[in-house]
Amino acid sequence: MDAFMQAAIEEARQGLVEGGIPIGSVIVHKGRIIGRGHNRRVQEGSAIKHGEMDAFENAGRQSASVYREAVLYTTLSPCSMCSGAILLYGIPKVVIGENRTFLGEEELLRSRGVQLEVLQDAECVQLMEDFIKAKPELWNEDIGE
Repeated sequence: MDAFMQAAIEEARQGLVEGGIPIGSVIVHKGRIIGRGHNRRVQEGSAIKHGEMDAFENAGRQSASVYREAVLYTTLSPCSMCSGAILLYGIPKVVIGENRTFLGEEELLRSRGVQLEVLQDAECVQLMEDFIKAKPELWNEDIGE
């Protein structure tokens, strides 16, 4: 497995250990992780701290040229909010761990020229399936059902 997706999975596992939703993300520029994060909505009572948003926050203020050369790795298909941030910052490529348990705004991203690579990684799928089974109330809250 790609080391960057493994780093995103490590972030997802950290979120789970903290009592949150196991979704992780890293932002990579020229072969180096510049931002990493995991879903912190439960832990921080946040409306916006999804894995991708946390990675953007932890990357700090970067120039537009850095983001235009970056790749975002995420364990789960990006939701509307996270997809908006991907488009806003001009991220050209997103590597997605899985989209079986949740299909985000992949169609929108593709329509705007973002290259997507969906891995259907067994570990990513298992993390989410186990979480949804164990804590359906948190998952349903997160996806707005």
